[in-house]
Amino acid sequence: MVKIYTRKGDDGTTGLLYGGRVPKDSAAIEVNGAVDEAQAMLGVARAEAQDGSELDDILLGLERDLWVLMAEVATASENRRKLTAGVSLVTPEMVSALEARIDELSERFEMPKEFVVPGQDRISAALDVARTVVRRAERGVTAASFASGSLVGAYLNRLSDLLWTMARWQEGEHVAMRSLGRASGASGASGASGASGASNAVGA
Repeated sequence: MVKIYTRKGDDGTTGLLYGGRVPKDSAAIEVNGAVDEAQAMLGVARAEAQDGSELDDILLGLERDLWVLMAEVATASENRRKLTAGVSLVTPEMVSALEARIDELSERFEMPKEFVVPGQDRISAALDVARTVVRRAERGVTAASFASGSLVGAYLNRLSDLLWTMARWQEGEHVAMRSLGRASGASGASGASGASGASNAVGA
């Protein structure tokens, strides 16, 4: 029987694809940890989707893409030559596919012109959480210093845009919005407080 535990990480290191070990708090592992978290949240959204639906298919494809991305992130620079495009290496086609999906979905509804209040339904809420985690992974890419020409950062950037678009698509005409100057809730905080921006929160 194959055991789930190996004890190899008890020294605070973790193994890389094609060999080598790095500290568990290294920049690349931090990126992969955030991507793993985002992938799990996409699974939460998919669990709420109808089996075989368009949303189910899109989410499944994204989850599979993230395995490719995590393989690249978990590979030492000296072993990049061993990576396979689309299997363990992010490709330009993977990035352009996200852009095409964003454009296609955006044509189905009018983009919000105010800040969006998350939580209209369970699927859109899960997608919004996944988006914020992807943004965290993207912020970690700079510290990880990936090889020149790597598309990991570009993929994560487009993915966060796609997830924002997908969340609004799922909300449809029921999207809840508020203006920057409008009071909100019992606290009387401004509409900007706690809202995810119509321009996909932090960064674009």
